[in-house]
Amino acid sequence: MGLKQIDHGTKEYGQMVALRYQILRAPLGLSFSNSELDREKEDILIAAFEEEDMLGCCILSWIGPQKMRVRQMAVLANLQRKGIGASLMGFIENIARDKGCRVLMMHARETAIGFYEKFGYRITGEPFVEVGLPHRIMEKVL
Repeated sequence: MGLKQIDHGTKEYGQMVALRYQILRAPLGLSFSNSELDREKEDILIAAFEEEDMLGCCILSWIGPQKMRVRQMAVLANLQRKGIGASLMGFIENIARDKGCRVLMMHARETAIGFYEKFGYRITGEPFVEVGLPHRIMEKVL
C-alpha cells in the first residue's frame, strides 16, 4: 500500500470523491455540491492506494495559523479495521507537522471516537449533530 498527496481535479481526485460519496454520503442520502468540491482546491488531499485502486482517503484543511482540520476520512468498507486508517493518520500527522501545524482537530462521528482516541485525540467539546449524526470535536497537539 502506498500513501500520497493527490491533486484536485485529477483522475485520482475523482476516485477520492467517489470513495467519500460511497462511504460517507450515500448511506445518509447526501451528495456533494460543486461549490463544496471547489473549496477543496486549497486543501491537502491524501489517499492510500494499492496500485491504481484507492483504498482510503482524507483531507487536511487549514483553519488557523497553526491549526488544521482532518476531514472526510474514508476507507473502503471491506477493508476497514485492516490498518489503512491507522496508516493514513500517521501520514497526515507527519504532513501537518512538516507544514508547521501544531494542533489537529476534527468533527468525529460518535462511532469513530474510539478509533481517534487510539492516536491520542481527545474530546474537547459537547456533542453536536452534523449531517444528521452525533459528532464530537476532537483535538491533538502535535
